[in-house]
Amino acid sequence: MNEAVPPLAEALRVLVVDDEAPARARLRDLLGDVGAQQPNALAGMAANGVEALRLLEDAAVDVVLADIRMPVMDGVELARHLARLPAPPALVFVTAYDQYAVQAFELAAVDYLLKPVRAQRLAEALERVRARRVPPAAEALATLAVGERGHFSVAERGRILLVPVAEVLYLRAELKYVTARTAAREYVLDEALVQIEQEFPRRFLRLHRNCLVALAAVAGVERAAERDGQKNGEREAEPHWEVLLRGLPERLPVSRRQWPAVRQALGL
Repeated sequence: MNEAVPPLAEALRVLVVDDEAPARARLRDLLGDVGAQQPNALAGMAANGVEALRLLEDAAVDVVLADIRMPVMDGVELARHLARLPAPPALVFVTAYDQYAVQAFELAAVDYLLKPVRAQRLAEALERVRARRVPPAAEALATLAVGERGHFSVAERGRILLVPVAEVLYLRAELKYVTARTAAREYVLDEALVQIEQEFPRRFLRLHRNCLVALAAVAGVERAAERDGQKNGEREAEPHWEVLLRGLPERLPVSRRQWPAVRQALGL
């Protein structure tokens, strides 16, 4: 059995995230039960990942106890956003999955707890947090994801700004960053364009090596040579195509290499 933490040990600030109210209440009560062994303070409770990120804007947290499967934003997507914070809290997954699945979760969190959670097992997880506050590996979290993320995230002034994927009209690679454009503004993502393309193959279409467009944002295509020819009184020697966007006057050029794939995807 693990030895109790000395009485003067600093209390861990804990955020509980679970979509079921009874599960949140149980973890709250268990944290109180193990308080003498593992000093802790409840920093807040949330019903999903989005609520958790909003709470983190105002509350300093050492560890997040997060359910794996939740509506709106699950524990895996929450972990991916947390990892972008300058000083991410430790993560402990809470799951009802069997041992085979839990072995995978071990790769991406400090520890895991099987439901129904037991007091001593929770105390052991908090002890691990004290010894090993390592943020989850992005690659491991990507392999655990069962579907597409609902949000991109931007670390801004120590907080996480969520950008709904459905609102992104296009993404453009610039140096080592990716700019995501919505109807309202641009956001700088610390992600690779190729990774986004692989994660969202049915949502975004590659126009050239530095640009992806949301299929839902495409209003049509136009041959740039014909448009320019009307302005200049002559036709370009090598005409190209441009994608027209819904809600933006901007046009996105299509490379000759990508044009066949673009034409097929748009049913032209």
